[in-house]
Amino acid sequence: MYTASRHEKRVAQHLGQRQIEFYLPLYRSARKWSDGSRVTLELPLFPGYIFVHINRAERVRVLCVPGALAVVGGNGREPLPLPDEAIEALRSGLHLHPVEPHPLLTVGQRARIRTGAFAGMEGVVVRTKNCCRVVLTLQHIMQSVAVELDADNLETLDSGDSTSAAIQVQ
Repeated sequence: MYTASRHEKRVAQHLGQRQIEFYLPLYRSARKWSDGSRVTLELPLFPGYIFVHINRAERVRVLCVPGALAVVGGNGREPLPLPDEAIEALRSGLHLHPVEPHPLLTVGQRARIRTGAFAGMEGVVVRTKNCCRVVLTLQHIMQSVAVELDADNLETLDSGDSTSAAIQVQ
Protein backbone atom coordinates (compact mmCIF):
# COMPACT_ATOMS: atom_id res chain seq x y z
CA MET A 1 0.00 0.00 0.00
CA TYR A 2 1.23 3.47 -0.88
CA THR A 3 0.93 6.05 1.92
CA ALA A 4 1.13 9.79 2.32
CA SER A 5 4.71 11.00 2.67
CA ARG A 6 6.15 10.45 6.16
CA HIS A 7 2.89 8.97 7.47
CA GLU A 8 3.89 5.30 7.42
CA LYS A 9 3.96 4.79 11.21
CA ARG A 10 0.65 6.58 11.71
CA VAL A 11 -0.98 4.52 8.95
CA ALA A 12 0.45 1.36 10.56
CA GLN A 13 -1.12 2.40 13.87
CA HIS A 14 -4.53 2.80 12.19
CA LEU A 15 -4.17 -0.58 10.46
CA GLY A 16 -3.42 -2.21 13.80
CA GLN A 17 -6.48 -0.61 15.40
CA ARG A 18 -8.60 -1.97 12.54
CA GLN A 19 -6.99 -5.42 12.92
CA ILE A 20 -5.69 -5.41 9.34
CA GLU A 21 -2.58 -7.55 8.90
CA PHE A 22 0.39 -5.36 7.89
CA TYR A 23 4.17 -5.18 7.96
CA LEU A 24 6.17 -1.97 8.19
CA PRO A 25 9.90 -2.79 7.96
CA LEU A 26 12.02 -0.26 9.85
CA TYR A 27 15.74 0.43 10.05
CA ARG A 28 17.81 2.39 12.56
CA SER A 29 19.56 5.59 11.58
CA ALA A 30 21.88 7.63 13.80
CA ARG A 31 21.38 11.37 13.39
CA LYS A 32 23.03 14.44 14.81
CA TRP A 33 20.78 17.43 15.44
CA SER A 34 21.93 21.03 14.95
CA ASP A 35 22.28 21.45 18.75
CA GLY A 36 24.89 18.65 18.77
CA SER A 37 22.69 15.98 20.35
CA ARG A 38 22.67 12.51 18.82
CA VAL A 39 19.62 10.33 18.38
CA THR A 40 18.82 6.98 16.80
CA LEU A 41 15.65 6.99 14.74
CA GLU A 42 13.60 4.08 13.47
CA LEU A 43 12.63 4.97 9.91
CA PRO A 44 10.62 3.13 7.24
CA LEU A 45 12.87 0.98 5.07
CA PHE A 46 10.63 1.66 2.07
CA PRO A 47 9.45 5.27 2.47
CA GLY A 48 5.82 5.66 1.46
CA TYR A 49 4.97 1.94 1.57
CA ILE A 50 3.43 -0.53 4.00
CA PHE A 51 2.85 -4.18 3.17
CA VAL A 52 -0.72 -5.31 3.85
CA HIS A 53 -2.09 -8.85 3.68
CA ILE A 54 -5.68 -8.48 2.50
CA ASN A 55 -8.18 -10.05 0.18
CA ARG A 56 -9.97 -8.09 -2.53
CA ALA A 57 -13.02 -7.38 -0.34
CA GLU A 58 -10.81 -5.60 2.23
CA ARG A 59 -9.34 -3.17 -0.29
CA VAL A 60 -11.90 -0.43 0.45
CA ARG A 61 -11.44 -0.94 4.19
CA VAL A 62 -7.68 -0.38 3.80
CA LEU A 63 -8.11 2.68 1.59
CA CYS A 64 -10.37 4.29 4.23
CA VAL A 65 -7.40 4.46 6.62
CA PRO A 66 -6.20 8.08 7.01
CA GLY A 67 -2.96 8.47 5.03
CA ALA A 68 -3.53 5.43 2.81
CA LEU A 69 -3.38 6.54 -0.82
CA ALA A 70 -3.46 3.44 -3.02
CA VAL A 71 -3.06 -0.31 -3.21
CA VAL A 72 -0.18 -0.74 -5.64
CA GLY A 73 0.78 -3.47 -8.09
CA GLY A 74 -1.26 -5.57 -10.44
CA ASN A 75 -3.33 -4.45 -13.39
CA GLY A 76 -5.59 -1.93 -11.67
CA ARG A 77 -8.40 -4.40 -11.00
CA GLU A 78 -6.62 -6.96 -8.85
CA PRO A 79 -3.52 -6.15 -6.75
CA LEU A 80 -0.52 -8.35 -7.48
CA PRO A 81 0.77 -9.66 -4.15
CA LEU A 82 4.42 -9.86 -3.25
CA PRO A 83 5.53 -13.44 -2.65
CA ASP A 84 5.17 -14.46 1.01
CA GLU A 85 8.81 -15.62 0.87
CA ALA A 86 10.02 -12.05 0.17
CA ILE A 87 8.13 -10.65 3.15
CA GLU A 88 9.33 -13.47 5.42
CA ALA A 89 12.92 -12.91 4.28
CA LEU A 90 12.59 -9.24 5.25
CA ARG A 91 11.00 -10.10 8.60
CA SER A 92 13.65 -12.63 9.55
CA GLY A 93 16.70 -11.00 7.98
CA LEU A 94 16.50 -7.30 8.80
CA HIS A 95 17.95 -7.68 12.28
CA LEU A 96 20.81 -9.92 11.05
CA HIS A 97 22.46 -7.52 8.60
CA PRO A 98 22.97 -3.76 8.38
CA VAL A 99 20.30 -2.48 6.00
CA GLU A 100 19.35 0.93 4.69
CA PRO A 101 17.23 2.30 1.85
CA HIS A 102 19.02 2.55 -1.46
CA PRO A 103 18.06 4.30 -4.69
CA LEU A 104 16.65 2.03 -7.37
CA LEU A 105 19.46 0.82 -9.64
CA THR A 106 19.07 -0.35 -13.21
CA VAL A 107 22.73 -1.05 -14.02
CA GLY A 108 25.36 -3.26 -12.38
CA GLN A 109 26.07 -6.88 -11.58
CA ARG A 110 23.06 -9.09 -10.87
CA ALA A 111 23.54 -11.68 -8.16
CA ARG A 112 21.66 -14.21 -6.06
CA ILE A 113 22.24 -14.58 -2.33
CA ARG A 114 23.20 -18.18 -1.60
CA THR A 115 22.95 -18.45 2.20
CA GLY A 116 21.22 -16.91 5.20
CA ALA A 117 17.82 -15.31 5.67
CA PHE A 118 17.94 -13.63 2.25
CA ALA A 119 18.94 -16.84 0.41
CA GLY A 120 17.46 -17.02 -3.08
CA MET A 121 16.79 -13.29 -3.33
CA GLU A 122 18.36 -11.56 -6.32
CA GLY A 123 19.77 -8.07 -6.58
CA VAL A 124 22.42 -5.77 -7.96
CA VAL A 125 25.92 -5.80 -6.46
CA VAL A 126 27.66 -2.56 -5.58
CA ARG A 127 31.30 -2.90 -4.53
CA THR A 128 32.25 -1.31 -1.20
CA LYS A 129 35.31 -1.35 1.08
CA ASN A 130 35.70 -4.87 2.50
CA CYS A 131 32.39 -6.49 1.61
CA CYS A 132 29.69 -6.51 -1.02
CA ARG A 133 26.60 -4.40 -0.86
CA VAL A 134 23.71 -6.07 -2.63
CA VAL A 135 20.78 -3.93 -3.63
CA LEU A 136 17.57 -5.97 -3.44
CA THR A 137 14.68 -4.50 -5.41
CA LEU A 138 11.00 -5.16 -4.77
CA GLN A 139 9.75 -4.59 -8.32
CA HIS A 140 6.11 -4.38 -7.24
CA ILE A 141 6.71 -1.11 -5.42
CA MET A 142 9.85 0.04 -7.29
CA GLN A 143 11.83 0.32 -4.05
CA SER A 144 15.26 -1.01 -3.13
CA VAL A 145 17.19 -1.86 0.01
CA ALA A 146 20.96 -2.36 0.39
CA VAL A 147 22.32 -5.32 2.40
CA GLU A 148 26.00 -5.86 3.21
CA LEU A 149 27.23 -9.44 2.76
CA ASP A 150 30.45 -11.35 2.21
CA ALA A 151 31.23 -12.10 -1.44
CA ASP A 152 31.21 -15.82 -0.55
CA ASN A 153 27.44 -15.60 0.02
CA LEU A 154 26.75 -14.48 -3.56
CA GLU A 155 26.62 -16.05 -7.00
CA THR A 156 26.42 -14.09 -10.24
CA LEU A 157 23.48 -14.33 -12.59
CA ASP A 158 24.36 -14.22 -16.26
CA SER A 159 21.43 -13.18 -18.42
CA GLY A 160 22.15 -15.70 -21.17
CA ASP A 161 23.76 -18.49 -19.18
CA SER A 162 22.41 -20.53 -16.29
CA THR A 163 25.85 -21.23 -14.77
CA SER A 164 26.97 -19.30 -11.69
CA ALA A 165 30.33 -18.01 -10.60
CA ALA A 166 31.51 -16.34 -7.40
CA ILE A 167 31.75 -12.57 -7.45
CA GLN A 168 35.31 -11.35 -7.09
CA VAL A 169 35.73 -8.23 -4.94
CA GLN A 170 39.12 -6.59 -4.98
